[in-house]
Amino acid sequence: MTRKLFIKTYGCQMNVYDSERMAEALGAEGYVTTDVAEDADMVLLNTCHIREKAAEKLYSDLGRLKPLKAGRPGLTIGVAGCVAQAEGGEILRRMPLVDLVVGPQSYHRLPAMAKAAERGEKTVDTDFPAEDKFDHLPARPGAAVRPTAFLTVQEGCDKFCAFCVVPYTRGVEVSRPAERVMKEARGLVERGVREITLLGQNVNGYHGAGPDGDWSLARLVRELAGIDGLKRIRYTTSHPNDMTDDLIAAHGEERKLMPYLHLPVQSGSDRILKAMARRHRAEDYLRLVEKIRAARPDMILSGDFIVGFPGETDADFAATLDLIRAVNYGMAYSFRYSARPGTPAAEKPPVAADVADARLQTLQALLTGQQRAAQAEMVGREVSVLFEKPGRMAGQMVGKSDYLQAVHVKTDAVPGTIARVKITASAPNSLAGEIA
Repeated sequence: MTRKLFIKTYGCQMNVYDSERMAEALGAEGYVTTDVAEDADMVLLNTCHIREKAAEKLYSDLGRLKPLKAGRPGLTIGVAGCVAQAEGGEILRRMPLVDLVVGPQSYHRLPAMAKAAERGEKTVDTDFPAEDKFDHLPARPGAAVRPTAFLTVQEGCDKFCAFCVVPYTRGVEVSRPAERVMKEARGLVERGVREITLLGQNVNGYHGAGPDGDWSLARLVRELAGIDGLKRIRYTTSHPNDMTDDLIAAHGEERKLMPYLHLPVQSGSDRILKAMARRHRAEDYLRLVEKIRAARPDMILSGDFIVGFPGETDADFAATLDLIRAVNYGMAYSFRYSARPGTPAAEKPPVAADVADARLQTLQALLTGQQRAAQAEMVGREVSVLFEKPGRMAGQMVGKSDYLQAVHVKTDAVPGTIARVKITASAPNSLAGEIA
């Protein structure tokens, strides 16, 4: 019997990948996805705990589902992901309309949990099971859906940064065996995928077991580059402490590895970096950037910044601005610090909200200026663009440049086509071009 599944995905790219795998697991039990919650037999909220007030947003969304559940008592409602891991059974206590709660390491058990829900049983599974969930998921389906794909190669983190919940919701670092990653990548390429983004909470810490010993991320990238039909490789998210020489060399030597790198630093103040338990100094980060750009001079860098971390002074904030000016980012993400329950920093007194807000506005203005300057510098240049989907205008296609910038082009090219494009104009968040 065919049933319909609606999934809402919050947060990071790994959650996008997880949602796809959950849909595939339930697809083996007869579920097909729908974009309309009102049509679904199951609604699954795949949550993220990184952003501010993540739990409150979940409960708000569940509140909006109450009328839907009241009108259709047979509807199954599930909560997955990192908020599910953190909140566990509390979700069922606060929201009786929820039928199942599953953490990110246990979603291979979703089919059995869905069957239990159909019998009227409520279940919670937030274990860190000994078995590898990837061993229990069905093979990925054969039909291609788009020319780009995410591929999780590593999960969890051992860094225990003072502000971060990932070690508590995703667990310690675990790397998937290299051959299983290679097999999944080959399958994606056979489906028509042309670009793969390797995912991990600390992806450059990858050390998956290979036939001749553990493979580093650099080794994995080089092996993936040998797959016929795979044209582009990216990875995210990285930690500066695990940016090894062999990975830097791969950026200079392997042309399928794209010249874009997301390398979060969080702060430019050594005092704040120490309080964050980042285990690197601002100077270490700047020297690392020099090495990366020596290997790949056209590299565009992206970063993450937290403003208003407990104890941050005006001098600390000024050091962050200095680092941003020194690096000159092509794009970046910035946030005002907000405490995550259970993390060491949550016990420290916060910076005044108005001070943190003012600092964030100043920092974002600097980053926005750098991003727009980087895009303006592209005008007149030729870049390679992988077209992904039709644009808003008739006859227009949208794709990504080598540097992960969105590019709009008037063309009859089909999704999956890679073409040389001359950039003709720059907008705040995208570029326009014409076939070269």
